[in-house]
Amino acid sequence: MGFLIILTFSRVVRIVCYAEEIFNYDRGQSKMKTLYIIRRAKSSWKDETLSDFERPLNSRGFRDAPFMGKRLAEYDSNPDVILSSPAKRAIETAKIIADEVGYNKDQIQMDEALYLASVSTLLEAIRGISDENETAYIFGHNPGMTMLVNLLTNYVIDNLPTCGIACVIFEADSWRDVGENRGSLRSYDYPRRHLS
Repeated sequence: MGFLIILTFSRVVRIVCYAEEIFNYDRGQSKMKTLYIIRRAKSSWKDETLSDFERPLNSRGFRDAPFMGKRLAEYDSNPDVILSSPAKRAIETAKIIADEVGYNKDQIQMDEALYLASVSTLLEAIRGISDENETAYIFGHNPGMTMLVNLLTNYVIDNLPTCGIACVIFEADSWRDVGENRGSLRSYDYPRRHLS
């Protein structure tokens, strides 16, 4: 009986030590950043008096954005920070999805440089994210968003569809380390996969 008690105690000690190692690793040594690259939803061309910057979402855009937001919420893909182009169709998309995932839409960071941004400008914005943020959403426009997915991963897409979402993960401590082929594509989704 004494032998069994010693053996059980020994196993408990080993398990506790192992659990502590895992906890310490997650707390102090985790190296992971997650980026959701999200193209704005479908926009309207109905009012020809509006500038490109002012064009709002159309009915399909207002259908697709909450649908994709709900899909993100189902997978607990909650952002620590959201960056967005200030163009009306982009910020409308960002606010709708923010509502669905429980993010305060008043905290969305709008950056004029993200409007029709080049891939180098998008990369600069991502590298400027504070390292306290582990998960970030970025909302913008093509062709830059498609080019960004292709630059960061070894996965090539021809076109990131409207309201399409590419999730890229990086084994990195800092957003400054994000760069060409340094990410892995974890998921890729868009409305037409689910809606007609």
